[in-house]
Amino acid sequence: MKKAASTSIFSALKHYWRVFTLTELRKGLGLTWHYMWQPKITISYPEESTPQSPRFRGLHALRRYENGEERCIACKLCEAVCPALAISIESEERADNTRRTTRYDVDLFKCIFCGLCEEACPVDSIVLTRIFEVHMEERGENILNKEKLLALGDKYELQLAADRETDAKFR
Repeated sequence: MKKAASTSIFSALKHYWRVFTLTELRKGLGLTWHYMWQPKITISYPEESTPQSPRFRGLHALRRYENGEERCIACKLCEAVCPALAISIESEERADNTRRTTRYDVDLFKCIFCGLCEEACPVDSIVLTRIFEVHMEERGENILNKEKLLALGDKYELQLAADRETDAKFR
């Protein structure tokens, strides 16, 4: 019993010595002093950007075939698989008995950018681009309609095709 009492007194004295000499504070200041002279790893965001993965999931886009025809066949799998119900599609049958979308809307306020719509699409029509800087000022700008989605797809088609090619071995 004497030994247990002496070790508890010793540990209490040791604790008070650490508090009195500010041991933890000196360790923290030493670490700060060490890293003060190292090269900085902070990125100045607007001027610099970090590298992005080809699998990054940003803003949506609709792709076209090489002949200019839109890829979407209005199967509505993306609408069905969307957990946030952010996609709404209306379609009609064309004269050549194929279905195409008349309305394709993505609500960015509802979307959680999970990528399930992209995975469900059998023709790689809906894809998620690398665009993550989205700015909205007016009501209704959060809804991307078919024309906006196709314009994004046309603008970034080369990057989208390259990203899909690099990701193909993992699908």
